[in-house]
Amino acid sequence: MSDESVVFDEIPGHNGWILGVARLNAAPSMNALSLDMIRRLQSQLEQWAQDDQVAAVWLEGEGNKAFCAGGDIVALYRSMTESGQPGESKSEGQQFFEEEYQLDYLIHTFPKPIVVWGNGIVMGGGLGLMVGGSHRVVTEHSKLAMPEVGIGLYPDVGAGWFLNRMPGRVGLFLGLTGVRMNAADALFVGLADRFIPHEQRASVQSALLVKDLRQDAHAGVNQVLRRFERGGQAQQAASPVRAHFDVIQTMTDGDSLVEVVDNLAAYAGDDDWLIKAVKTVAKASPTSLALHWRHYHRSPRLSLAEVFDQELQMSRRSLVLGEFAEGVRALLIDKDLKPRWRFPGLEQVDPQWIDEFFTG
Repeated sequence: MSDESVVFDEIPGHNGWILGVARLNAAPSMNALSLDMIRRLQSQLEQWAQDDQVAAVWLEGEGNKAFCAGGDIVALYRSMTESGQPGESKSEGQQFFEEEYQLDYLIHTFPKPIVVWGNGIVMGGGLGLMVGGSHRVVTEHSKLAMPEVGIGLYPDVGAGWFLNRMPGRVGLFLGLTGVRMNAADALFVGLADRFIPHEQRASVQSALLVKDLRQDAHAGVNQVLRRFERGGQAQQAASPVRAHFDVIQTMTDGDSLVEVVDNLAAYAGDDDWLIKAVKTVAKASPTSLALHWRHYHRSPRLSLAEVFDQELQMSRRSLVLGEFAEGVRALLIDKDLKPRWRFPGLEQVDPQWIDEFFTG
């Protein structure tokens, strides 16, 4: 197996066109996204965009457990806690976020079809790669989430844009709770386009290669994916997010973050899915909850590019203000699961502290 962080291949299709294949190649870390991966993907996608022979791109993760479990936050922790090299203008963390968002934007605006095979875990930075694809496939193993409020960060990678385009206030709820979604949830909220059983991956790719994609590549890819989706619908589970939509709307109907979080905490039912969702809010960083709330409400009328610009500012500040480093420490470094958040509760969060993430 190659030791490259991303493996690339160019497979000839019918009548001479080429399918560009990119595979995240870090299965032991659930294909966690590193700066090296980002740079390799950016460079190769830019080349494929200009290559007239390349009609479509296929993006997947190595192994069966994850497409991409998120950014390499251990490396980001190192960037936050270790002194940079003399003369460095940007830390590794700053470079990571800047180049990650550039890559995500490139995927959103790519001029050719990008099929993203979102099998297994797709979280955080993995969703950043997936959500911009033109043809996003989920499987029976897909588990998607934006769990950043649990590590002192906030839903980023364009989340201010795509969470606001979900039904009702589902995007607000998902960002506050970090709850995991299945394939049907992803389809319902607009994070995916097709459900196809994972065992059909090779067959789907083979069917694409015998299709002539030189004229209308987007339609050709759609035709293939549609055919396989119809054959696999029996394996698709129900959507908990859809089933709980009305309850989610009621819980998130408030004029302040404190009011909405109180609504969540007041849940006294016996629904396991909701119980798990609201429990995560109690453990989350109050700063992170406040960042998500403000970012979500500032973003509805922003363009995708403007959202990424806002998130870059927020993420740069997150690298130096301490809450993110503390969350990673508690979860992955010391593993004591006892983060010492700056504020004990939402009522104590200083609005001027939150202002600092959006300025400077």
